[in-house]
Amino acid sequence: MTAASNGSKPCVALLGGSFDPIHNGHLALANYFVDLIKPDELRVIPAGNPWQKDGLQASGKDRVAMVRKAFGTALTKQQVPITIDQQEILRASATYTIDTLRAVRKELGPDVSIVFLMGADQLQHLNTWQEWQQLFDYAHVCAASRPGFAMDAAHIPDDVAQEFAQRKGTPAQIRNATQGLAYLAPNLAVDISATEIRAALQRGEQPISLVPSGVLDYIEQHHLYKS
Repeated sequence: MTAASNGSKPCVALLGGSFDPIHNGHLALANYFVDLIKPDELRVIPAGNPWQKDGLQASGKDRVAMVRKAFGTALTKQQVPITIDQQEILRASATYTIDTLRAVRKELGPDVSIVFLMGADQLQHLNTWQEWQQLFDYAHVCAASRPGFAMDAAHIPDDVAQEFAQRKGTPAQIRNATQGLAYLAPNLAVDISATEIRAALQRGEQPISLVPSGVLDYIEQHHLYKS
């Protein structure tokens, strides 16, 4: 990997998630931060066995396939290379983000800016994650809001709000440092729930405004999310 033409450090953005199924909210989150930070690579990391989830309905193979369908043309405007990282699916034990970040940092070395992306729903429970404060030892953490979500104490735990306030950085600072900064983007107006999508699919509905068409085709062809 080489640094960007502006002389900044090489930068890799990580988008993790259950992707059960992947939907337009995930794509909007990725597009927003790709446009903001302009990383040299976007890595999409489907969860394997996330310890805080009751259980995934689609298999790892199907979720990877849906991610491929979704991101095949989703980010062509920015022309950022996209990698689907299957390390969490291949991990036999419970999936912890801290372990994934440690593995990516070990792979990329100390001189690459690593940016972990999350949505507002994840931010609300960040302080329940395994070794959550140590995430900043390996990466920056960028979070986006959604309609009706405020970046204040009523929505974010105090310790998370304090950590983000102390580590607040600009996109340029994040692009030029390797880890340790936080960024809150309050203006990403997307509110899509994978739970609601699965419920719609079980009712026989086609949530065409919420899920990329290629993903819907895959779901239909493989009879996913049926009761």
